[in-house]
Amino acid sequence: MGVSRRRWLGAAGTGTLGAALAPRAEAQAATTKPVPPAIAALAPMTDGVAPIGAEERRARVERARGLMAKHELDAIVIAAGSTLDYFTGARWGNSERFFGVVIPRRGEAAWVTPAFEKDRALEQVPAGSEVRAWEEHESPYALLAGIVHDRGGASGRIGVEETMPFVFADGLAQALPAARVVSATPVTAGCRMIKDAHELALMERAALITVTAHRAVFASLREGLTQAEVGQMSAEAHRRLGMRGGSLVLFGADAAFPHGTTKPQPLRRGDVVLIDGGGRLHGYASDITRTGVFGAPPTDRQRRVWDVVRKAQQAAFEAARPGVACQEVDRAARKVIEDAGFGPGYRYFTHRLGHGMGLDGHEWTYLVEGNQTPLQPGMCFSDEPGIYIPGELGVRHEDMIAITDSGARNLGPKWSGTPEEPAVV
Repeated sequence: MGVSRRRWLGAAGTGTLGAALAPRAEAQAATTKPVPPAIAALAPMTDGVAPIGAEERRARVERARGLMAKHELDAIVIAAGSTLDYFTGARWGNSERFFGVVIPRRGEAAWVTPAFEKDRALEQVPAGSEVRAWEEHESPYALLAGIVHDRGGASGRIGVEETMPFVFADGLAQALPAARVVSATPVTAGCRMIKDAHELALMERAALITVTAHRAVFASLREGLTQAEVGQMSAEAHRRLGMRGGSLVLFGADAAFPHGTTKPQPLRRGDVVLIDGGGRLHGYASDITRTGVFGAPPTDRQRRVWDVVRKAQQAAFEAARPGVACQEVDRAARKVIEDAGFGPGYRYFTHRLGHGMGLDGHEWTYLVEGNQTPLQPGMCFSDEPGIYIPGELGVRHEDMIAITDSGARNLGPKWSGTPEEPAVV
């Protein structure tokens, strides 16, 4: 398919893992085609989980202030996006018009909004917040600079969130000529990398929902289905389970393209079927991949590749513990794959082992060679080794793991089962 897996993860979000199928598949799912029985039988699984609350967000801001002091930042500026949601709960689409917040090391946070959007902004910002509005002919950067100046940071170090558009960061820098505009990543990622029990509970439930959806989709496969049709099934399964989501779906040799192909083939008996997807529960992402074989016993080759990838996933899981560098977890999985003859390096295991997860499907930090960041309790990652043999097959197993005080735990219900029954719940 022409849209990347990362963009699908973005598209399945609040308004952001697999392909950019999710919104399209959800829209198409409500067609006149009958819903397969395994999907029709699904019911919501979201009871008992609550969204992040205002007190939790205030605690995040205080933690950010501690990191600002540690990294000698006088303030951070956050525009629309997942980090704004993380600290404030405000969900706002990015555009050419700046909307966002200044969080100073000392003093109260203050907001900047387009004037014609002020009423909508007031629906989302915390009650009692200072909000400064700019008309269409005015500069939002002057307002940002004024907030920073009023809080004593006009000649200090001002951090900007890494996904902020350059035009915003540049405008801020020009409006604060005596200040130094730097990356706020040590603060923003420093907070977001470590998940608390509530965040992990949300992702754990999201993972359970996605594995349940995958199981229903695998049970609904029939020869001749297209990858898009199965993607629609995944979106419908997630919807019936109470969570917006969807999947990247790949058959046979197409599964050797980790993020899909522009020339997908219909399903045939004996094909490897790779389903990689997830959704969001109160903003927090799931990302689960299951690979099975459809309609026929697995060949010796299919089973061997499937087993090697599963052993690599387990090796990474066992290597993941506090104090271990992120790259060592990638190395543990890669060694299993190379020792089995599917190396060296990225030859058949073509991507890093995993990515951080939270409000974004892909976020800091990453399980990849060269990343010497030590693992800490509360970090959450995908564990997703794969073997991709062009023209033949691809196998990926992906689960979500959280680092604990003593090692790692799987956030999903169970590891991959077998090639015959990959989505065990």
